[in-house]
Amino acid sequence: MNLHRLDLVSLQLFSLVARSGSISKGAELALLAVGAASKRITDLEAAVGTPLLERHSRGVTLTVAGQALHRHAQRILGDVDQLAADLSDYASGLVGVVRLWCNTSAVTQFLPKDIASFAQTNPGIRIELEEEDSNEVVLAVMDGRADIGIFADRTPAPGLQVMNYRSDRLGLVVPRGHALARRRSVRFEEAIEHDFVCLSKGTSLAKRLQAETEALGRRLKIRIQVRSFDAMCQMVAAGMGVAVLPRESILPHVKSMDLRQIELEDEWASRHLLIGLRDAAAVPRHVRMLIDHLCESPSRSKPPAQG
Repeated sequence: MNLHRLDLVSLQLFSLVARSGSISKGAELALLAVGAASKRITDLEAAVGTPLLERHSRGVTLTVAGQALHRHAQRILGDVDQLAADLSDYASGLVGVVRLWCNTSAVTQFLPKDIASFAQTNPGIRIELEEEDSNEVVLAVMDGRADIGIFADRTPAPGLQVMNYRSDRLGLVVPRGHALARRRSVRFEEAIEHDFVCLSKGTSLAKRLQAETEALGRRLKIRIQVRSFDAMCQMVAAGMGVAVLPRESILPHVKSMDLRQIELEDEWASRHLLIGLRDAAAVPRHVRMLIDHLCESPSRSKPPAQG
């Protein structure tokens, strides 16, 4: 069996035949003569050493081997299409691609403006942005799926080099008419008397709240958990509880949802968002350019030590 001689035209033809259920229809879609198409299918079967199609009066169906080849052919042809798109980008002036993973706090508060300003001066660099929990961001950088990551402090990042990106502050969000709505500031210890709307357990924010609650010897009364800041605000507005959120991220919702934002007096309510990468000395120039741009934030401060 010699599969190294398989060509893309034959794979494309086979995929069209498989989808249409007909060699003649597949040949028409591939702009080939029926005789030439039939020979290519026969050559494919000879190369793999087993029939790929069951031929009958109404057309063809795939054998088990044909089904396997069809799955692989779709993936191979998809990769070729992606390769063509990437090479087209480079031919039109693309300098490089940066795979940036970050948590929701970074996306909702800071990255839109920072990336937009970077793109204005560096149109040849494309940024592929993925939004994930802080732990997933760190794992993506560690295993090479991401070039750089942005995540919350207190997230274990063994082996990564880290630098500060931005600082933010957490605040308490309550609905209008809540018992705390008239307060300008509160201690977290006062707020945990009430029901909470929280993010899922794996997020850095949920872990921070849980740790601070346990430090007080108390239990957080979680009424509902959701997956986004926007959903948290909607649940708070509906009277499902109070929530702790980055203050900048909820400013657009405070007025539109008639919420009240209250300052948290606790020191831990101030956070650092960190940039992490595996080896600063080894990153390509276009990745370093984005890192330098992100690190020019005026709100940078010394990040806490990473454990």
